[in-house]
Amino acid sequence: MKQMKNLLRRILVVAVMLGTYTGYANEKMEVKSISNNVTKGNYISVTDASGEVIYSGRINHSGNLTSLFDFTQLKNGIYTIEVNKDFVIEVKSIQVKDNIVTFLNTSDEKIFKPVFRAEDSKVLISKLALGSNEMTVELYYENELIHAETVKGKDVLNRVYKLDNTLRGDYRAIIRSNERVFIENFSI
Repeated sequence: MKQMKNLLRRILVVAVMLGTYTGYANEKMEVKSISNNVTKGNYISVTDASGEVIYSGRINHSGNLTSLFDFTQLKNGIYTIEVNKDFVIEVKSIQVKDNIVTFLNTSDEKIFKPVFRAEDSKVLISKLALGSNEMTVELYYENELIHAETVKGKDVLNRVYKLDNTLRGDYRAIIRSNERVFIENFSI
């Protein structure tokens, strides 16, 4: 009888533990994907609520955004900070109130920039489709439009363009995505 009670207690303990783990397994963890770390050479711009750029420039030192830039000196209001890195643009919002800066985590955003590569007479343009599953591509030769198309996809937008070997000179690719324009100049 005593063994039966011990067995029932163990089963009950295991059932409670499984129920607890199952409850936690259904919880969604929110991971903050945007950091405040910046690298020397990144580009930063600060915009006020009316859309006016109040500061823009290259970052001269690597480190934490708040230790490199003193946002406490801004007037009370909400500001948008964009840090333009190699392949991504991180967009953050801050609120300044009485010289106290608060990061508004609800507005953090990552915009993945298109990746561009030219080899011989081929041009590869690709972009992660996170946030926008459409990319418009325009190719120019000596300032004349030679090709335009809209690329759609779910995960990655990829295109390879074969250019005429006999048309040597300056080319320009204009890529529109996420309500932004990216321009790449190259020569073959």
